[in-house]
Amino acid sequence: MSLSLDGKKEVVAEVVAKVAKAQTMVLAEYRGTTVANLTKLRTDARSKGVYLRVLKNTLARRAVTGTSFEVAQSHMVGPLIYSFSEDAVAAAKVVSDFAKGNEKFVITAGVYNGKVLDKAAVQSLANIPSKEVLLAQLLGLMQSPISGFARVLAAVAEKKGGPAVVDATPATPASEPVPAA
Repeated sequence: MSLSLDGKKEVVAEVVAKVAKAQTMVLAEYRGTTVANLTKLRTDARSKGVYLRVLKNTLARRAVTGTSFEVAQSHMVGPLIYSFSEDAVAAAKVVSDFAKGNEKFVITAGVYNGKVLDKAAVQSLANIPSKEVLLAQLLGLMQSPISGFARVLAAVAEKKGGPAVVDATPATPASEPVPAA
């Protein structure tokens, strides 16, 4: 069923709103993929904050005109599913993970930072850890010198016969009043 002119305008407006916030776009050909598998892909994409939509290519071209995704207009050919994400790697990761288990689902192109990516580049982008993992790794890296220093101090104190851990609790319980001097 074809859309009316007003319906097409609504679709383009919806996609333009998503494109304005997105950092990454991935295009994939879905020909031959079952509806059940595409439903699973949509569920996974939604849970990871990825906007996924099957669009007419002419509507998609209109939606990306004037954006950093405009460079991929020549790749917008055939039955495509479009995925957009605010996270730089989320769209690539969702689509790439799904493509591994479905040989009929083929990644055709992607766009990141105004540059067109081929299938290999999209998969390389998908292999980058997520923002949360990178922040955790950075925090661990920042904590390692401090924790190493603390272990060295504890070992030196233990070797000299002093207490390994300094007790910072007060000598009198907090519930008892302290006598006035």
